[in-house]
Amino acid sequence: MSGRRLTMATQPSIVESGSGQRVQIRLAASVDAAQIASVLRESFIEYRDSYTPEGFAATTPTIEEVQSRMEEGPVWVTLLDGSVVGTVAAVERGEDLYVRGMAVLPAARGSGVGQLLLREIEDYAATRGYRRLVLSTTPFLHSAIRLYERFGFLRSEEGARDLKGTPLFTMVKNLRQAQ
Repeated sequence: MSGRRLTMATQPSIVESGSGQRVQIRLAASVDAAQIASVLRESFIEYRDSYTPEGFAATTPTIEEVQSRMEEGPVWVTLLDGSVVGTVAAVERGEDLYVRGMAVLPAARGSGVGQLLLREIEDYAATRGYRRLVLSTTPFLHSAIRLYERFGFLRSEEGARDLKGTPLFTMVKNLRQAQ
């Protein structure tokens, strides 16, 4: 385990989304795995035909796969009226923090939940000294790409070009100057 992993606060933070709704953001617990898997599936099901079957399966992990991700790095959930409406996970890759499994339920899109998740993960990375945030996305997730760009992510030539046959590209956001 890296020296960057510090004890994380277990207290949820409550913030107002852009729509004025109160959204709770907290670290996920193993009991949240089923809800996280459900949010990922519901968030990406409308794009299923744009993925290969294998790419879609990788994007929508099972409960057991979500639990494995929780052992690899932090996973957050956002709750609106007590229901999980969004999630994001991270895993260390050297000086970079890789963002994965970000999803917001269709009914909660446009409420600011995605921005709040990105802010949470950036704060986590910055306080632990990571150099960059890195993520991979598919070219057909237009709204997500616009969100990432507004948040300061830029397209990069590095990284994988496909996810099990589904087109993919990498985006990065510098957090600090390399020393």
